[in-house]
Amino acid sequence: MKGSEGEKGRKLGPFEAAISAIFSALVCVATIIFTVYVPQTRGFFNVGETMVYITALLFGPVIGGVSGGFGSMLADLLLGYTQFAPATLIIKGCEGVVVGFLNTRRPKSGSEKYWRPVTAILGVVVGLLLAGVGSIYYSGEVEIYLGTSESPAFIFNVPAELWYIIGTVVALSIVIVGIKIEPELGWTIFSIIIGGLIMVLGYFIYEYKILIGEAAYAEIPVNIGQMSVGLTIAIPVVRAVWRYMPSLKAKSFKGKV
Repeated sequence: MKGSEGEKGRKLGPFEAAISAIFSALVCVATIIFTVYVPQTRGFFNVGETMVYITALLFGPVIGGVSGGFGSMLADLLLGYTQFAPATLIIKGCEGVVVGFLNTRRPKSGSEKYWRPVTAILGVVVGLLLAGVGSIYYSGEVEIYLGTSESPAFIFNVPAELWYIIGTVVALSIVIVGIKIEPELGWTIFSIIIGGLIMVLGYFIYEYKILIGEAAYAEIPVNIGQMSVGLTIAIPVVRAVWRYMPSLKAKSFKGKV
């Protein structure tokens, strides 16, 4: 990448600022509007992670970082989790930056024969995470909260077997797509996993050092579950957008090395 082009790519012009503001709002809304809580494990997740990943993959590290950080922080403030807000700004911002950056740096080297097994392995890993974490932390009685309501809108039972089915379907879908259609899908999955693990580690450190001490260990699998669910939803959404708006995909990868 030429120096002048690199400098130009780092500027946040009027269009980029507008997109950042719009997607910050979308991240905030996605985080607030739909929350799943499991009373027996005290685990919960929202689809805000999904929007962070979608933004970073579509628009790159700068917009992904700004929208992920500010949108998620605003959601914390609106939901009353003010003790998390400063950390969320940094953690989710870094998550968006890393996912967006890695996705634009897809390696040129490596043939389809190389990427097919890599994508297949990552697909199996994602499927196992969904099946394992979901069956342990998100099965049983589940409460669905809409918006900022303090009372659940729906309460129902989720069998652990459902997560085994979801994990299997997701793993097979990624493997089939990686083998038949898009072998390099593995790099996109890898980008999200690395960014997601930064989120998991960031919240663990913050909770362990500042908020709840050793109880922070219990939050690790819950956050991994949120990352896995976010990845599972974001990948098909982004692929659909790229299919109908190929100019966005071309822009996403214009800075690859």
